[in-house]
Amino acid sequence: MAIFIFRFIVIAFITLAGYFFPPFHLDPYVGAGIGFVLSVIIVYLETRIRKSQFKIIWSSTIGTLAGVLLGWALGSIYQTVAGDRSTSIFIRIFFLLIMPYIGFLVGTRKFEWLEPPYLLQFFKEKSPSSDYKVLDTSAIIDGRIADICDTAFIGGTLVIPQFVLKELQLVADSPDGIKRQRGRRGLEVLDHIQKSSQVSTMISEIDFPEVKDVDSKLIELAKHLNSKIITNDFNLNKVAQLQGVPVLNINELANALKPVVLPGEALKVFILKEGKEKDQGVAYLDDGTMVVVDNSRKMIGQNIEITVTSVLQTTVGKMIFGRYNEESQ
Repeated sequence: MAIFIFRFIVIAFITLAGYFFPPFHLDPYVGAGIGFVLSVIIVYLETRIRKSQFKIIWSSTIGTLAGVLLGWALGSIYQTVAGDRSTSIFIRIFFLLIMPYIGFLVGTRKFEWLEPPYLLQFFKEKSPSSDYKVLDTSAIIDGRIADICDTAFIGGTLVIPQFVLKELQLVADSPDGIKRQRGRRGLEVLDHIQKSSQVSTMISEIDFPEVKDVDSKLIELAKHLNSKIITNDFNLNKVAQLQGVPVLNINELANALKPVVLPGEALKVFILKEGKEKDQGVAYLDDGTMVVVDNSRKMIGQNIEITVTSVLQTTVGKMIFGRYNEESQ
């Protein structure tokens, strides 16, 4: 309520000032009208500024000032080239109006250009060891990224966006017990990664307020930093690849590291449960690979030796098909 009273007082005082002290010797009522319009514009700008982030206000101010300086410089240069005084004045006015406008737009839309990580790129040489890799929330909660970092297989700098930290904190504060446990695990994984001597990390403050969902923000940040995304989210993987952003998928890495099994080889497995088809049993290798075995339903709960018949690679992993031969036992 107090802010509305203050705005009313500001509008009233500026309107009265225009009435009692009309600019350019205008009629008092015209001066009051001009004062009222200007005060309304000021109050409107004040409401917009209150809703904006400080870094956007700061960057738009810097952009406008830079535009004024550049416009004055360009106007001065072209003024010496112009043939008549009218043309030179028009050129100066043109540059003094258009350059601050462009500077303001750039400041509001590309405020991340003033971020320290972005500015540092102009003062240091790019090298393969300083490339960025943006971490996704799913990869952090999964936890395997910490083990990968400890093996020194990942080089460069791991970028942890501030909006990912906020999402992780929301999960950690969730009333749901399972979600809360997953969120806390993610925070522990981040703490482990930051303390690791095998990889460097960086918290990025770059955000994209006009983008709502976190996945789209990750893709925009990866484009901005010319980096890769580390994730195990299948949908994010596909969307990022469609937009030309390289992705390091932890699930794909895990599948690639599974031992190669060829048809005709013998395996020893433990039949855990029934399969979908008649006389089928299901087993799992130590790495979680599913093994579907024919003629093994009656062997549930036992270790048996099977012969591999085929191997199927799917989007979710690898499946092995085999046959149990009672006569060979």
